[in-house]
Amino acid sequence: MFNRRAALGALAGATFLATGTAFAQAQDTIKVGILHSLSGTMAISETTLKDTMLFLIDEQNRKGGLLGKKLEAVVVDPASNWPLFAEKARELIAQHKVAAVFGCWTSVSRKSVLPVFKELNNILFYPVQYEGEESERNVFYTGAAPNQQAIPAVDYLMKEEGVQRWVLAGTDYVYPRTTNKILEAYLKSKGVAPADIMVNYTPFGHSDWQTIVSDIKKFGSAGKKTAVVSTINGDANVPFYKELGNQGVKATDIPVVAFSVGEEELAGIDTKPLVGHLAAWNYFESIDTPANKDFIAKWQAFKKNPKAVTNDPMEAHVIGFNMWVKAVEKAGTTDPDKVIDTLPGIETPNLTGGVSRMLVNHHITKPVFIGEIKENGQFDVVWKTDGLVPGDAWSKELEGSRDLEADWVGKKCGNFNTKTGKCGGA
Repeated sequence: MFNRRAALGALAGATFLATGTAFAQAQDTIKVGILHSLSGTMAISETTLKDTMLFLIDEQNRKGGLLGKKLEAVVVDPASNWPLFAEKARELIAQHKVAAVFGCWTSVSRKSVLPVFKELNNILFYPVQYEGEESERNVFYTGAAPNQQAIPAVDYLMKEEGVQRWVLAGTDYVYPRTTNKILEAYLKSKGVAPADIMVNYTPFGHSDWQTIVSDIKKFGSAGKKTAVVSTINGDANVPFYKELGNQGVKATDIPVVAFSVGEEELAGIDTKPLVGHLAAWNYFESIDTPANKDFIAKWQAFKKNPKAVTNDPMEAHVIGFNMWVKAVEKAGTTDPDKVIDTLPGIETPNLTGGVSRMLVNHHITKPVFIGEIKENGQFDVVWKTDGLVPGDAWSKELEGSRDLEADWVGKKCGNFNTKTGKCGGA
């Protein structure tokens, strides 16, 4: 009996030590959530962002990690399924105990996860251009707001290309619809007649563009310079651009400026018929700076592919990740409340030669570039802002938004009404 009890006691002690060691080892890493679609219609754009985060985490670990601990990536696949984004966000925060999450592409996926981040009080870094009209305490928006992409693109087409008729073509969800609502109001404020604005929406993954491209050609044959402003997202861009080529729609006749097409999307199609069409972004791979050259070389080495391309949302993740690292180091902790309070005012170099700052509205300062598509799938920059543009959470073009401001430092509010002096937008 004595020997049996001793053996059981020894076994219990060993089990405790093993469990304690495993727990200690778990605490030796800081977990970082990666919430990007690796399958479905958005995988064409989001898979690379997952790889970008793995690259950044690897680079940070090579520098010694963060707060004396290694970073550990936790990757999930929400599979271009918007409700599943919320489930996967909850899994990352509640089950895996991540310190922060980097993810989402579409606004509908971001809207899906917002309640989860508020309820569980975690941090989302959102790296893609979006429609604005939002500022949440738990979200940091490192992609472009409309005043950092859509409005400058329209101004360029108006002033430099003499465009008078406008096709607003988008995927049917919140980002294109809200962005086009802003653009319609902006165009009308500039004297554009309603009859000179054509709006069209298609589902995610839309593949039959023949009729729509024919309609665009017909709309553009009225004797006024016409352009397409595209908020088409995901893999639907491939057949859209192919159909433009099939029907001979050239950039000299009807230029297309895209807000969701970059180097990654163009890598999968024949770009020769698309030469001269445009994209508006805050970063292009072709921009010649030492920081960008260094990033591209390291990225291609990480991918083990000398032809691996970079793009704008990748740079947004670079900026957001580096800001998070600096905020954690400054706060001395990964505690979400302290990191959220520390992030405004944090600065980090971008890849195009400037220094981006996190603003009190949880948006950042960014340059704006217009690029022309080249035969090799890269872009020639044809226009850029003089400096960095601060991101606006609320659009001045919309009646219900122009009196709102977001300030999470002084007012602790994302929709403070400057007329009523109240938080809540009313």
